[in-house]
Amino acid sequence: MSSLRTVAALAALLAVPCLAAPEPDAPKIQLAILLDTSSSMDGLINQTREQLWRIVNTFATAKRDGKQATLELALYEYGNDGIPAGEQHVRQVVPLTTDLDRVSDALFKLRTNGGNEFCGAAIHKALTGLEWSARPKDLKLLYIAGNEPFTQGPVNFRESVKAAIGRGVVVNTIHAGSAQDGIATGWAEAAKLADGQYTFIDQNRAVAAVAAPQDAELVRLSAELNKTYIGYGRAAPAASVRQAEQDKNAAGLGVGTAATRAATKASAHYDNSGWDLVDAKKKGVRVEALGEAELPAELKPLKPEERKAFVEKKEQERAQLQSKIGALAKEREAFLAKENAKRAKDATKSLDDAVVESARTKAVESGYAF
Repeated sequence: MSSLRTVAALAALLAVPCLAAPEPDAPKIQLAILLDTSSSMDGLINQTREQLWRIVNTFATAKRDGKQATLELALYEYGNDGIPAGEQHVRQVVPLTTDLDRVSDALFKLRTNGGNEFCGAAIHKALTGLEWSARPKDLKLLYIAGNEPFTQGPVNFRESVKAAIGRGVVVNTIHAGSAQDGIATGWAEAAKLADGQYTFIDQNRAVAAVAAPQDAELVRLSAELNKTYIGYGRAAPAASVRQAEQDKNAAGLGVGTAATRAATKASAHYDNSGWDLVDAKKKGVRVEALGEAELPAELKPLKPEERKAFVEKKEQERAQLQSKIGALAKEREAFLAKENAKRAKDATKSLDDAVVESARTKAVESGYAF
């Protein structure tokens, strides 16, 4: 099995402004990623880890009817012998969630293992196992990436993809191989039946990373941003650790990835209202009304109004940092755009082309503006 070793970005490099929290009735963009984790697919996993934050940033400014969209991500793995045959070697890793650090954490825990790649079963399980929006205008996208014949397994892929489009879920296929191989093995047909896009990519394509002068400062500001988080409730300790760990994981992939993650953390899609009081306040949680057991140590000695003032101060600090990050991210993207324009153009598609082109096209068709 060939390894998917693309170093190209998974999403267009876009400016990430500081955005307000999404409205309660905000439009949704739901994106499920199905990864082949059979043997020799470490490249696929590594590149998904690296480019997660660029995927998110692609939708940073997406709006419909003037309202900022919320983004939910889900992750599945398939084709891994570590998953029981009774489950058709398919596993839900993370359900649809706005907790981006949880998705990143899960990606770094994936491991490859030899197995059978049942694409039809993977799509069926993602279709039936996720809470897809019932609203017709919400954007529902499924991406399945791999290189073995799409026809394998006990579930007929034609039935799976027809069921998907019947529920408004667009299936996009990414075949790591030649165009003709993908056509011959069902990858192109699957996308066509589900109103999606079939893409074939060069799994060995490597693109040199371009360092930007803003990278180091963006990483520094990202660390400062963490200091504005105020944990509450039982989920806070683990979530705070996870946030720091994903900063380290991104940095381990290169300063450019860490800088891109910093831009994500300044966007509306980086929502930690389930454990952070600043984000929770934006969702209507009244800090002064919380029980003492839910509060962090630094707030417990304070009076209710003092607690409210403490959170408001952190909220102001965060807004200032987000504004700085947004401005630097915009400068960074302009710099990278110029640098990339100097490089020779390669007509061969890569994973970033597959995701960005199809996602933006479908988003525009569904009434989203960027």
